[in-house]
Amino acid sequence: MTPDPVTTDRPASRIERALRTADETRVIELGSGAIRRTGRVFADLFDSSPALVVADENTFARAGEAVLASLREAGVPLAADPLVLPGRPTLYGDYTNVTIVRERLAALPGAVACSIAAGTLNDITKLASGELGRPYLNVCTAPSVDGYSAFGAAIAIDGFKITRSCPAPEGLVADLDLLRTAPQRLTATGFGDLSEKIPAGADWILADELGVEPIDPVAWSLVQDSAREVLLRPEAVAAADPDAIEALSEALLLSGLAMQATKSSRPASGAGHQFSHLWEMEGHGLDLEPPLSHGFKVGIGSIASCALWEVALALDVAAIDADEVVSRAPAPAELERRVRRAVSPAFADEAVVASERKQLRGTALRERLERIRRAWPTIVARAREQLVGPARMMELLRAAGTPHHPVLIGIDMERFRASHHAARMIRTRYTILDVLADLGALDDAIDRLFAPDGFWGRHPEP
Repeated sequence: MTPDPVTTDRPASRIERALRTADETRVIELGSGAIRRTGRVFADLFDSSPALVVADENTFARAGEAVLASLREAGVPLAADPLVLPGRPTLYGDYTNVTIVRERLAALPGAVACSIAAGTLNDITKLASGELGRPYLNVCTAPSVDGYSAFGAAIAIDGFKITRSCPAPEGLVADLDLLRTAPQRLTATGFGDLSEKIPAGADWILADELGVEPIDPVAWSLVQDSAREVLLRPEAVAAADPDAIEALSEALLLSGLAMQATKSSRPASGAGHQFSHLWEMEGHGLDLEPPLSHGFKVGIGSIASCALWEVALALDVAAIDADEVVSRAPAPAELERRVRRAVSPAFADEAVVASERKQLRGTALRERLERIRRAWPTIVARAREQLVGPARMMELLRAAGTPHHPVLIGIDMERFRASHHAARMIRTRYTILDVLADLGALDDAIDRLFAPDGFWGRHPEP
């Protein structure tokens, strides 16, 4: 029997429409007391398949007994005792943990994972299940990420973090009573993750106008229509206002469904996420207790992206000398030297490949510059409508209780400045960093931002 696509709680109308675009997630139970319906959803989705509950020490303490009780009440057989991983290691996506979950599942023929997880453990279970060709269900424990309902899992292998292809969960249970009582830092990290949808949208506009990656209107609407509403209520989010947490949870789920619909993180991820991924690949914050969250780093990347856009929108693109820009495009050997100087040796090889793939030279670069020149007035008009200024983004994050300055996450200003170069090198996605590089203006833009009268020069500390 195919279950109802979603409960009828107030926010479900948007999610119900979004599920029509999804080809992997069939059910989202969003509402108060939803955790009590976990067993029914599991049984409806997976018939008589046995469940392997996957959690870590933190998430099992919050919701494990309730999930087990619901599974038993629905008559779902348990394939084995719950797999409860240590709390700390599962906070960061590493392939070692994927192997642990996959091997336990593989030893249990026909078993389907029922994870009790926030962002990273959900990704671990997602990839482990995907590698075995098995579906899974996740019980969300905090409004902290948009990856719950997304296609793919952000997992690091040998230190290089990318989104690995694997299906989204067939079912999600998001109990608002559980989400409202999540630790405030997890709610704040969800706000940070959501903040980047604004500059990421401008990055997508840029790629759309330049013919690099067209906007999918359905995915755009899923992300942008809800994200801005939540971001304009930071104080309510910080106070765990029930309506605000409900709206935040819904917006994060919709963002994931947009990524599922496009099989890409483009609808939700731009230059701001590249800062976060860079720092994660460098292992930044792993020594903290608790480890530094993804959304906290994304929030700083959001401010950085908005600041870069502010400089870019003031450029006189028509005055740029195309001949000079083309003549200064780095040859492959020079590009490799720059990349290896900028990034950690642990992932330099991959960064060299990513950087070379998007480096244009000669006629191709000249054609790109001409296209930028023609499209720039439209890009400026659309981006101005989409963006908020960096100072405004900083204030929104501050009000939500999310770190609003790099030093608050342990990134000093010298390292932060260097990150503006390195962040571009780790991904092929076209963003504000790339258009500035294509124009030969990236170095100057960074100099302006960190000059005494530039944005970061005026904000050297919180």
